[in-house]
Amino acid sequence: MALHEERRKLGIRLTGLQYGVAVVFSVLAVSFWVLQVVKHAKYEEIAENNHQRTLALRAPRGLVFDRHGRVLVENRHSYSVSIVREHTKDLNRTIRLLAAVLGLEERGVREIVDRHRREPTYRPITILQDATLAQVAAVTARRLDFELPDVVVEQVPTRRYPTDALASHLFGYVGEANDAQVAEGGDLKSGDIVGQSGVEKVYNTLLMGEDGAKRVVVNSVGREIRTLEEEQPNEGQRLELTVDYDVQRSLEDGFKWAGFNGAAVIMDPRTGGVLAFTSVPGYDPNAFAAGIDRATWASLNSDDLHPLQDRAIQGRYSPGSTFKMAVATAALEEGIITPDFKVYCPGHATFFGRPFQCWKPGGHGAVDLRHAIEQSCNVYFYTVGNMVGIDKIHKWATLLGLGEKSGIDLPNEVQGLVPSPEWKKAKTGEKWYAGETISVSIGQGQVSVTPVSMAVYISTIANGGTRVTPHLLQAVDDGSGWKPAKAPAPQSTVALKPDTVQAIRDGLYLVVNGGGTGGAARIAGRDVSGKTGTAQVISTEGSKAAKGKTTQDLRDNGWFVFFAPRDNPRIAGVVFVEHSGHGGTWAAPIAKHVMETFFAKQEGKPLPPGPAPTTHPPEAGGDDPLPPRPSTSPVAVNDRAPERPAQ
Repeated sequence: MALHEERRKLGIRLTGLQYGVAVVFSVLAVSFWVLQVVKHAKYEEIAENNHQRTLALRAPRGLVFDRHGRVLVENRHSYSVSIVREHTKDLNRTIRLLAAVLGLEERGVREIVDRHRREPTYRPITILQDATLAQVAAVTARRLDFELPDVVVEQVPTRRYPTDALASHLFGYVGEANDAQVAEGGDLKSGDIVGQSGVEKVYNTLLMGEDGAKRVVVNSVGREIRTLEEEQPNEGQRLELTVDYDVQRSLEDGFKWAGFNGAAVIMDPRTGGVLAFTSVPGYDPNAFAAGIDRATWASLNSDDLHPLQDRAIQGRYSPGSTFKMAVATAALEEGIITPDFKVYCPGHATFFGRPFQCWKPGGHGAVDLRHAIEQSCNVYFYTVGNMVGIDKIHKWATLLGLGEKSGIDLPNEVQGLVPSPEWKKAKTGEKWYAGETISVSIGQGQVSVTPVSMAVYISTIANGGTRVTPHLLQAVDDGSGWKPAKAPAPQSTVALKPDTVQAIRDGLYLVVNGGGTGGAARIAGRDVSGKTGTAQVISTEGSKAAKGKTTQDLRDNGWFVFFAPRDNPRIAGVVFVEHSGHGGTWAAPIAKHVMETFFAKQEGKPLPPGPAPTTHPPEAGGDDPLPPRPSTSPVAVNDRAPERPAQ
């Protein structure tokens, strides 16, 4: 009985074992069927990818041309060195060895890798852009010896800009997309090269193009055996700017000749097309094209001259006597004076119990509006400004383009200031005092403007009241031929009285061609019209107090705004020269050289030779020497305003 029971239990166990074995083999059979049949395509692709690699082919950025088709910004071939983590067995070893081969600090290479660790492992991490041929050879030799199978060397397009920082702030520069730019969305990914300033940034979407790709077969050590397929990259769209290279070159040469820093914007007053644009000092955008090194970046940021600041759209300065046309426009348009209105200038005047001097100690005698502009008579504009009042001065200066953003197609433009009672109340909580209007009347006090807004201002006067929007883009070629870009609409149109336009034009003509301070800009037969301005950086008393205590340059800034010809202007602009003294001494001659180049180009004549670096322009009449002033009265000298404490 016991034996029978034992046999029965053994049979049950054997039956259970048989069923268990059957189930296991059934599961294995199903699994093999799923792996080999159902998921065959997937695992075949994975297996293939073990010996295939997809390489990105970077699209060249679009070329940039001037208005006549001359190449301004182009591309060149360079080599980049990258690590492909997907194919590395020992990343730390690769980092150490690659740093030694390239002659880089291991810490720097490791920081680059760490910054990209969260990205897919198949995406190469670029360690070095624009590698030298010696570095390329060293890496290639190590790859052939199987020491760096996870490192690739690729030929990539790199931006090339004109040498000597020509129009550097206009073109801007490119660099690797930062985290914020990638996070903004779109098609940007880490490692993409994008515009970081200037035209490169504003029109980055047009210039970028579309990357291609190449799929290659590699062996066990990562060496490419053959190419399976290749999708060529699409070059970015080509841009044609309104800029004229020769006019731009003449402007840059003028600043080199003068030896001062500053800014200038030259434009067509009829359309707003920018013919030339500069901010001095500039920088070399080529230093950014392949990844700027830390030392260069640090030196640019620590430089006391601030070469990265675009003075033309980001610098704010007192306009000095160039502001007087805004006061004249306000007085004429509001019917407060006529062009024949006269003021007697004995060399000084008293307002609200305080004396204010003219730049000419003996005075100008009786002058009307035209001759007051010609002679830059402070007393005349003190008087007229007091009659007009700050509200109307603010209104008309704003309508002409001052204290407003110009709307130019460049990034980070700042807004100037034409003060008003409302502005002062909001800023300081105090009311506006009538005596403050006296300083504003000649472009000092709280008035501050950008050079680009001054170019708009003089263009508005030149064209009779249309406040054009300065712009740089003229045409775009997406591969199907050039198509004109849509010019921005004027920001406003002011219906100026014909008598207003004529009187101010007459005065500006006399500044250059009569007895005014702009004679250095005179060109025979061109009817150049313009206005000099000399603006204090700090009061004379403040300058004396600061003497020997600061390295800051406290000399006056010089302005010259202009247009030509007088009655049908085709060129207008502003030249601002920092710490150069009187506007007629340096700014006006620079403008003259630019205009001579422009007209020669228009008429197909030989371009004028550049000014010799060792020659100096004659001192502008009426601007030098400075007259002595009573120490008790904070008043104006030359065509400058009453002094103000340093801001």
